[in-house]
Amino acid sequence: MRKFQGVVIPGLILCLAACAGPEPLLRSNAKVQLHGREAAKLEVAACQHKAEAAGLKPGTGSRSGNVAAGAGLGLISGAAVGASTGLIGGVPGVTIGAAVGGALGIIIGSVGGAYRPLDPDPPYGDAVVRCLIEKGYDVSGWQ
Repeated sequence: MRKFQGVVIPGLILCLAACAGPEPLLRSNAKVQLHGREAAKLEVAACQHKAEAAGLKPGTGSRSGNVAAGAGLGLISGAAVGASTGLIGGVPGVTIGAAVGGALGIIIGSVGGAYRPLDPDPPYGDAVVRCLIEKGYDVSGWQ
């Protein structure tokens, strides 16, 4: 049972982190330095709650969605490129080229999708940024 927990718990944490929505990135200014990062995180949560209470939704963008989209695009484009380069070897070359190209495409697309920036729905993002600016924070983007 101990081995099972050692594998499941870290995996669950990674999955939950991958499903987290976009968060605003705060520049280090006087407000952040005076009150600290933990207080800034609480202010961000308060602004997000305020936007959600107004009926705005953060959007569906998530790391896992970006990874899946990148993997799908990588599979299709990798298989097409692999198949076209395998034309020289005939049917076996096309098959092997498509399989190898698709596998590499999935890997490259997944990594690319994982590092794609997350952006919230524009009205939600604007409301959160406006709230944070009113509180004295500088927002440099979303992660």
